[in-house]
Amino acid sequence: KVDYDVCSNYGNWLYSAGIGNDPRDNRKFNMIKQGLDYDGNGDYVRLWVPELQGIKGADIHTPWALSSAALSQAGVTLGETYPQPVVTAPEWSRHIHQRPGGSAHSRGRRAPAQHKDRGIDFYFSRKKDS
Repeated sequence: KVDYDVCSNYGNWLYSAGIGNDPRDNRKFNMIKQGLDYDGNGDYVRLWVPELQGIKGADIHTPWALSSAALSQAGVTLGETYPQPVVTAPEWSRHIHQRPGGSAHSRGRRAPAQHKDRGIDFYFSRKKDS
């Protein structure tokens, strides 16, 4: 079975590219945050991007931020075995080196919120917890 809905798929691609219809100003899709929230250990990336299989854990979402020693140990050479990023959005910096569901080991920053155990009512209720 193929899951394909033209309107939803095109709309999501446009939104991800930052040109979709969104009434909120300066709204951007943050790939790093999404990766940490929904693929915290990087298993999905590791499955489809074999060049990065040697990178452990959540670091797979930001290989350009790793030290040269960590990249070498993982068998990754930026610009050769895996491309350099075309852009690095400033919004990504707060998510680099964070561990999903745990504590961030970078300057005491909080890890991204995990909502996987919350029901659908959480997302549609008027009252939000902080």
